[in-house]
Amino acid sequence: MVITIFTVAAIMNFGLSSRVTAGGNDFPFYPGEKLTFQLKWTIIPAGESVLEVLPIETIDGVEAYHFALTAKSNSFIDNFYKVRDRIDAYSNTDMTHTIQYKKKQREGKTHRDIVVTFDWKHNKAQYTNFTDKLPPIDLLPGSFDPLSAFYFVRLFDFQDTSTIERPVTDGKKCIIGKLDVIKREALKLESGTYDTYLIEPELKHIGGVFEKSKNAKIQIWVTADKRRIPVKIKSKVIVGSFTGELVSATGLK
Repeated sequence: MVITIFTVAAIMNFGLSSRVTAGGNDFPFYPGEKLTFQLKWTIIPAGESVLEVLPIETIDGVEAYHFALTAKSNSFIDNFYKVRDRIDAYSNTDMTHTIQYKKKQREGKTHRDIVVTFDWKHNKAQYTNFTDKLPPIDLLPGSFDPLSAFYFVRLFDFQDTSTIERPVTDGKKCIIGKLDVIKREALKLESGTYDTYLIEPELKHIGGVFEKSKNAKIQIWVTADKRRIPVKIKSKVIVGSFTGELVSATGLK
């Protein structure tokens, strides 16, 4: 659940209008960026999560951004539900589609080692968990994995946008969803006061605790400047409220 509030926020679709021009020099993020969030369940400190843009790599002959998300519970929560999760996502440097997606999930007794490979020649994605393979699924053009989609949304100028669309896949299904820009507001956190946009993804394609929760909601606040940095994320589900607040940001340009 800890890592889910970040990744599910990205399982939505983002259109091609009102976004910055392709090309690394125009992007709001660069290799070296590191964002650290404090996680809470209601008012109880639960751990921390880190979003990083790692050095550009070459995957199957294609230069790719390497995005990483880690989440770990603190020593108190470890006694009840230990979390040690990591996601690695690779998208081409023009940010038009995903190249590869990996997820190592260690949450309580749940252990997964997921790899999703993308065959853009045949528009197929292959999901593997340890040695178990699912049948390949069809991809929509320009599909992103959940984590890369989180960075893709930062390419948009929210001032000129109200609803955004784009295909996203986790390797099991490829969906069309929506994200709404709700409002612009000043947000006061312990790390400072930020001029932000509040955005909310559509959740009708999301299962698990979100499907079981009446009036479930994910809210994300991103800065209103050109970097569009996520500073807070909040989920409302049947088991309570989870939040992640930015406590450190390094490697910014």
